Amino acid sequence: MTTRTIVLDHDSVQRKLARIAQQLHEENCDEAGIVLVGIAPRGSVIAERLAARLSAGTDLQVQLVTLRLDKDAPLERPLELSIPLETLRDKVVVLVDDVLMSGRTLMHAASFLIQVPLKKLSTVVLVDRRHRTYPIRVNIVGLTLSTTLQEHISVELGRKDNVYLG
Repeated sequence: MTTRTIVLDHDSVQRKLARIAQQLHEENCDEAGIVLVGIAPRGSVIAERLAARLSAGTDLQVQLVTLRLDKDAPLERPLELSIPLETLRDKVVVLVDDVLMSGRTLMHAASFLIQVPLKKLSTVVLVDRRHRTYPIRVNIVGLTLSTTLQEHISVELGRKDNVYLG
């Protein structure tokens, strides 16, 4: 049986999300609005939570969009956006995911989004594992965690949000 260690408990996850929302507001306070693009499944849940915090605590207009892609074979299946890609033209877009390891998923998602001219594209992840094989950086990170390649990070988002190492 594999042991799992809680890296972030529910309260810690909530504090990380609050800080990320605050940073998003600080970095985009001069904008009329932003578009949060969550990478399904868990990135879109995080984007929903950030959108709720931004809508409740700021005057920033937030649009929520879901991006679906095959994380194991992103080039073999088309990426699906919950709105027409063209509607992102000249918008401030924030790409959101749960865990960044190699950067492959974030890189493919970003390359898809920049098919139309954006005003600005930034990235947010809850956990950065720092095992990059793709040249992408994250603008806002909840937690940077040094792990081995054999270790697994599990983000469980439900009634109690937790991040596990195991």
